[in-house]
Amino acid sequence: MHTRSRNVTRPLTLMGAGGLVTAGAIALAGCASPGTSAGTDGPQIVATTTQVGDFTRELLGGDAAFTQLLSPGQSAHGFDPSAAQLLALANADALVVNGGGLESWLDDAVDASGFDGVLIDASTGIELFGTDDHAHDHDDEADASGHDHDADHEGHDHGAGNPHIWTDPALAERMVENIADGLATVDGLDDTKLEANETAYLAKLAALDEWIGDNVEQVPVGERLLVTNHDAFTYFVDAYDVTFVGSVIPSFDDNAEPSAAEIDELVAKIEEMGVAAVFSEASLSPKAAETIAAESGAAVYSGPDALYGDSLGAPGSEGETYLGSQVHNARLILESWGVAPSALPAVLQG
Repeated sequence: MHTRSRNVTRPLTLMGAGGLVTAGAIALAGCASPGTSAGTDGPQIVATTTQVGDFTRELLGGDAAFTQLLSPGQSAHGFDPSAAQLLALANADALVVNGGGLESWLDDAVDASGFDGVLIDASTGIELFGTDDHAHDHDDEADASGHDHDADHEGHDHGAGNPHIWTDPALAERMVENIADGLATVDGLDDTKLEANETAYLAKLAALDEWIGDNVEQVPVGERLLVTNHDAFTYFVDAYDVTFVGSVIPSFDDNAEPSAAEIDELVAKIEEMGVAAVFSEASLSPKAAETIAAESGAAVYSGPDALYGDSLGAPGSEGETYLGSQVHNARLILESWGVAPSALPAVLQG
């Protein structure tokens, strides 16, 4: 059975607007608030990305007015909030962020809105991988099952870190714990309900992690090869001892563009290592991935079979929720390796 160490602490950073991380330029046009709940009684909670928005909704259980800034399918790497979203931020009692440098536009938005509530950084206490850390040797930190994966990632560079921490369900648990701890400090929320919602959701995340791990272990380590649209799956790769062959966009930032030389290099790697599939991502154009797959002879997974990376999916899609997106991603990756996934545990069904 797949097991991983869960000896983790639960540090949390709560700070005002002036304590936010590195400011960045605002890059893209804004949109209307996609996830605003009805009613204004009680606390006003705002979350940035689709992933932390989903985590926050699960914890709140409808007990607060909630606004999610990013829409499904929208990149978090560049974003320009609308006037309505800035107003929601100005009135917010708490702001939930992914952190890890993902929301480079956040300082500008906070300054423009005058937000002075509780900042809840879901990445608190999680060590980030640097640019080349996904290529590290897993043997040094693996247990007998090959899946120790110390959740603190000790020793890894976190200067220019990869912020896509949610792709490892165990780190998603850490994120949920951080968010729950932060929400517990917000006046007007029912602590008993919040704790019950946290316990129930953490059980689902633990079951998800175990289900993915048990299925991945059916595949010999040397055959666990992955090529994705951009470098968003580093933590998934590390969690389940997968070899990351490369990405179509060789960057954490999905706005980057691959050069002709980088495309040729990736095609050569795919051919050399016998990679069977190239995965596009639902929030990105599949054209480059399709080109590389055609040139290398690999199958391409795009359209409804694309992975959910930077964003969750639209309502009604398999990736509408975090849990759904991870089941979707794992199922397709496993199928590309020739594995028919086992049935989902009961807690994840329905």
